[in-house]
Amino acid sequence: MLRTLLSDEVWVRIESVLPGKEGDPGRTASDNRWFVEAVLWIGRTGCPWRDLPKEFGRWHTVYMRFSRWRRKGVWERVAHAVSDETEIKRVLIDSTIVRAHQHSAGAPKKSGPQALGRSRGGLTTKLHLAVDEAGRALRMIVTEGQVSDISCAHELVEHLRTGAVIADKGYDSDDFVNTIRATRAKAVIPPRSNRKTKRRYSRALYRTRNIVERFFNRIKHFRRVSTRYDKLTGNYLAFAVLACAFGPLVRM
Repeated sequence: MLRTLLSDEVWVRIESVLPGKEGDPGRTASDNRWFVEAVLWIGRTGCPWRDLPKEFGRWHTVYMRFSRWRRKGVWERVAHAVSDETEIKRVLIDSTIVRAHQHSAGAPKKSGPQALGRSRGGLTTKLHLAVDEAGRALRMIVTEGQVSDISCAHELVEHLRTGAVIADKGYDSDDFVNTIRATRAKAVIPPRSNRKTKRRYSRALYRTRNIVERFFNRIKHFRRVSTRYDKLTGNYLAFAVLACAFGPLVRM
């Protein structure tokens, strides 16, 4: 018997945002919950699509539907449905390098760059993330593994209204700090050791930075996130979105 991940409580929260409801254009879907279970099963186990258990249906049908929903932005709507909207008091940003499996290479050239970096250690992807003090994902960016943290910093916090932005020394940049302060937020970023003038920051607030570190640890329980198997960045990002949304909610 397959171990399912969705509880009835979580299903009630996302059911209304899924396509195929009665009254929606096109065919009414009778298996939305089982399909979402199939996608979560792939994400949680890291299993190849071709090895999807037959109980979930034909693997190719499930994969094509997963891709179709990704292109339509359904997975982002699902993530929004399970997220509680509250005031953002603090934003914490960080990144993690993800080892990419050899199967992640070889995307069609017409698909464009797919955020795969090459180094001595092999193929890598970097996941940049902003979360709030409650451990909710606010924004996510996928780049090649060798991309510096500071290069994505502005995009991670752009238009986010908050009282403080907390990050490690990798984000210590005059330009970034000034951008944060221009929004009347505190820049809780320790200065690099080679700075001539050391900037003061709240050490008490900085100690809360482990929230984002624990968040990365939690979403990497989804093996499809901790190792990149997908050729297309969009598909990898979809699994990362699902891991961020469902990580605290599904039955592990």
